[in-house]
Amino acid sequence: MGKGEASEYEIRGRTAWIRLNCPDSRNALSAALLADLSRHLEAAMADPAVRVVVLTGSGSAFCAGADLKHRGAGIADGTSENALVEILKRMRRGPKPVVCAVNGHAFGGGIGLVAAADIAIAVRSARFAFSEVRLGVIPAIISVVVLPKLGEHQAMRLFLTGKSFSAADALGYGLLHRVVDECELESAVQAEIDALLQGAPNAVSAAKRLVREIPQLALDEAYAYAAKKIAELFASPEAAEGLAAFAQKRRPSWVETSDGDT
Repeated sequence: MGKGEASEYEIRGRTAWIRLNCPDSRNALSAALLADLSRHLEAAMADPAVRVVVLTGSGSAFCAGADLKHRGAGIADGTSENALVEILKRMRRGPKPVVCAVNGHAFGGGIGLVAAADIAIAVRSARFAFSEVRLGVIPAIISVVVLPKLGEHQAMRLFLTGKSFSAADALGYGLLHRVVDECELESAVQAEIDALLQGAPNAVSAAKRLVREIPQLALDEAYAYAAKKIAELFASPEAAEGLAAFAQKRRPSWVETSDGDT
């Protein structure tokens, strides 16, 4: 584990845990934190031994959003090619599923990280807000990943008012999959990891890409893409192993006997 860094990286079994580690600033997105987070995500996505990535925070907050003391650590520079953009792209496009364990409050860019994750679980006490308009700016960069989750109806009110909302609200809005008590967060995340590890690695990756790609395609293109992918996967060694395991009533080779990380 990289102790003393703006974010920590730890391997637990087949899972890479990335922890935002600037509790004094409520894990605000400083240049150092963004650089560490980008590096750790890249390492996790490239490591063949890693099958799941978990993103969480240290201290009482998950992420307070942009580092306002330094004009958002480059987020406010008006360009599309900045560190946060690359991180959000890597989370959404990376081949490994990303589980966000929201340990506390998330504001602005912090909600962007939650929205970019594939699965998001938050503690019941967490609060959320797109407070940018109250500072004279807008949630521009993160809108790309947030709007598909919220839809125009909810986003309009939340973006325009900057009002905070609860974890229960975030669940109803589609930002979260589960809300749990603080003492249950790690076990809830582990349950998701265990479920993800039951799937064939390439199939899980392909399923993630399917969800990202299909909504972007026209109807005929979507069916063509889907047909091509299912043909590729049915012809793959993973599918041969999965079907053989099913017929023989045994575990497929990718499922560890412990049923997950230990």
